[in-house]
Amino acid sequence: MIKVHHLNNSRSQRILWLLEELGIDYEIINYQRDPVTRQAPASLKAVHPLGKSPVITDEDLVIAESGAIIEYIVRKYGNGRLAPATDSPDYIKYLQWMHFAEGSAMLPLLLALYVGRLGDAGAPLKPRITSEIDNHLHYMDAELARNDYLLGASLTAADIQVSFVVEAADARNLLDQYVNLSHYAERMHARPAYIRALERGGPYRLGA
Repeated sequence: MIKVHHLNNSRSQRILWLLEELGIDYEIINYQRDPVTRQAPASLKAVHPLGKSPVITDEDLVIAESGAIIEYIVRKYGNGRLAPATDSPDYIKYLQWMHFAEGSAMLPLLLALYVGRLGDAGAPLKPRITSEIDNHLHYMDAELARNDYLLGASLTAADIQVSFVVEAADARNLLDQYVNLSHYAERMHARPAYIRALERGGPYRLGA
């Protein structure tokens, strides 16, 4: 059985959502952030040297990184669900969104978080960071003007991967500027599997 090493208010929430969408049995091993530093506990290093979440174990395998975990689960347990076939015209677009989430979109959001803690010392960087955030959110919003989900009318694992970007933007109160992204978030959050993942994983609020 898959074990999800689940840190509160973290990227591991989307792994729970994925497993619920696929109807796969899994076990949650919970970890809590330090209330002062907001860092993961040292006990996660016993699972993976980076000491970060998400990490899953599946028999003898230990897998870190959200994208790798999602691709592994979809390939091994998806039975053709939540991803286009590799010979489909949509497959490259699917790969693009899978890598876009962490490769492009999350970086300026993380920089905004860290630079914001610098106060006045970080002020010179803020315009460039804001510009990059807007660039990525506009791109996503325009794509979602045509479809309910990133690849069309149906949810894929790429949406689950991108969901953390959307929720990180929402934590900064940015979604009001992007109507399509805002509706996209509402659609994701209304899915029964998303709700079940919250029920199993516990309270989830970025920026808490």
